[in-house]
Amino acid sequence: MGYFLTKIISHYALAFGVVIGAALLSGMAAIFTLQPPTLTMRDVATNVKVWAVVAAIGGTIDPIREIESNVIDSQYSPVIKQILYIVSSFIGAYTGAKLIEWICGGAK
Repeated sequence: MGYFLTKIISHYALAFGVVIGAALLSGMAAIFTLQPPTLTMRDVATNVKVWAVVAAIGGTIDPIREIESNVIDSQYSPVIKQILYIVSSFIGAYTGAKLIEWICGGAK
């Protein structure tokens, strides 16, 4: 269970970090280009969530293939693990986007 929990936390942290990093760097770029940084940060955080999940699960189609092959072989434990990794990544990306939204004051 230790390895599984470690991977769950890693997927969460990676997706969270991708969203936060992208938003903060886009905010810096907005300052340099004289654009409103809070609007830019919020837009980027919202738009990069999907890519954060993709980066966290490995950036390839391999997790989906693993789910498919294990379902065909009627081995559901690896399928559930892969789905939990994806869900953990989703939660990390969502948390990062909400934190940026909160920091930016809900600017529209």
